[in-house]
Amino acid sequence: MAQTQQLIDTLKQELRRKHITYRHIAEKLELSEASVKRMFANKQFTLERIAAICALLDWDWIDLAEASKSCEKKLAHLTEEQEREIAADLELLLVAVSVINGFCFQDLIEHYELSQATCIQKLAKLDRLKLIDLLPGNRIKLKIATNFRWNPMGPIQKYFLDVVVDEFFNTRFAASDEKLIVMNALLSDKAQQSIQEKMDKLAVDMSTTMQAEASLPLSHKKGNTLVLALRRWRYKHFEPHARKNKDA
Repeated sequence: MAQTQQLIDTLKQELRRKHITYRHIAEKLELSEASVKRMFANKQFTLERIAAICALLDWDWIDLAEASKSCEKKLAHLTEEQEREIAADLELLLVAVSVINGFCFQDLIEHYELSQATCIQKLAKLDRLKLIDLLPGNRIKLKIATNFRWNPMGPIQKYFLDVVVDEFFNTRFAASDEKLIVMNALLSDKAQQSIQEKMDKLAVDMSTTMQAEASLPLSHKKGNTLVLALRRWRYKHFEPHARKNKDA
């Protein structure tokens, strides 16, 4: 019953996020709007109707199940105070980023010049901050959702933008394990929002892929960083040629 409630709650949350109303669902299912409201209130859905509602979201059953699992009692983000505490301690930030990327306790000891006592201390802090559960035997259980993000205006995001971006882009992206795509397009607000949603889905796909490979030895994997960015922007050197009464 709890799992059913979680699926429905996830479905409703995504419908609200994409501004899909009961009226839209009623039209899709060829029902009255009142019938749709009763269906959600009574939690009575046929498999065909759930599939049809998922289609409105450009989802399938797997997407719904993964979104439901990721939202179940897991963190999508930290508070600013939690992030500030992590950002203020470089070793703590190192351990936090590493465990999010799948490091176990032994991996931390083998890859970094950190003592066991220091690792346990940092992991205990992350446990207190509710980012992980530190279990017996120094086992680590993540408490974050697959759509976990650092706060866009928070101290950790600022650290990465201030310190990491220059280093990250210091390459021609010409090697076989690098890829850079830069595109410009004239888009409506609706189309731009649709692209953002696809970016969110790709980020979740990367996270779920990492989790699926969690059992592989660390020696079989390499660190990867994916940067997705979209904004209303025009190359500044084009500005002198733009008519002042136009806004592209």
